[in-house]
Amino acid sequence: HLLSQVNARGIIITAPGDHCDFVSRFFAPTVGVNEDPVTGSAHTTLIPYWANRLHKTELSAQQLSKRHGTLHGSLQGDRVAISGKATTYLIGDIVNLPKK
Repeated sequence: HLLSQVNARGIIITAPGDHCDFVSRFFAPTVGVNEDPVTGSAHTTLIPYWANRLHKTELSAQQLSKRHGTLHGSLQGDRVAISGKATTYLIGDIVNLPKK
């Protein structure tokens, strides 16, 4: 797998979309994620990039992984708001245990 040879936490692939503003895929094999199904953190970079290219601040996006996901993004100055449907994958509590 050639992507695992790239010295990076993740690799974002993006292109204009046919039925949305842009599409993407996200790969992170060096951290154990061959392909992430829908990556919110990648869209914090993609939304400003496409907002600048398309001259708009409200964007629609699709991540074209096997599971597929649709996101809506808004560029709000130097911040990005992202919305869409989510799947819960973990519920738990973080406990600060005393050191021994």
